[in-house]
Amino acid sequence: MFHIWVAEDDKNTAKLMQAVLKHAGYEVFHARDGVEAMEITDRQHIDLILLDVMMPRMDGYEFTERMREAGSTIPILMVTAKQLPEERCRGFIAGTDDYIVKPVNEEEMLLRIKALLRRAQITNERKLHVGKVTLDYDALTVSREGVSQTLPQKEFYLLYKLLSTPDKIFTRLQLMDDIWGMESETVDTTVNVHVNRLRKRFDGWNEFEIVAIRGVGYKAVIRHA
Repeated sequence: MFHIWVAEDDKNTAKLMQAVLKHAGYEVFHARDGVEAMEITDRQHIDLILLDVMMPRMDGYEFTERMREAGSTIPILMVTAKQLPEERCRGFIAGTDDYIVKPVNEEEMLLRIKALLRRAQITNERKLHVGKVTLDYDALTVSREGVSQTLPQKEFYLLYKLLSTPDKIFTRLQLMDDIWGMESETVDTTVNVHVNRLRKRFDGWNEFEIVAIRGVGYKAVIRHA
């Protein structure tokens, strides 16, 4: 399932977009402005951002520029009430991938999203390779040399998160927010339990290791042969 962020400050518009996207089979999250969206992209896997231009604190243009300057290639579909050519040009210069004008046609929005995901080759490849190990995000499987095992959802997401950015230290709070959600009442000891399960499950696998950073959290270390 693909993850889409709707960055829109108008509550009614945001609710409508979320409903349409969920009905189309996407997992949808909402940010009220560019600042909130920027904070969330640091800790949440996102496949596409549906971005309103006019937002408080940080508008769509600045948000897009910052994302691209940081090296992000997440597809961005910019939504605006402005139809002037110069406004569209400004969006493309900032780094948006496509543009759609309000009032949004629901079918057109879904077609543009599908095209952007296809263009980014996300629909065909959602796998992470670590040496001989392959993590399949959609199947929740970890495979090596013909042997495959399906992990419980939270365990897989935790392992995928750590291995996606090796050597990056994640705090327990970051991992809790990302894997279990910001509204979850899960305690940080749950992260420890899941890490211990992963260590036991992959004991003897030499491709990677989950390292505890005392008093902080965890990071994944890739071992090179």
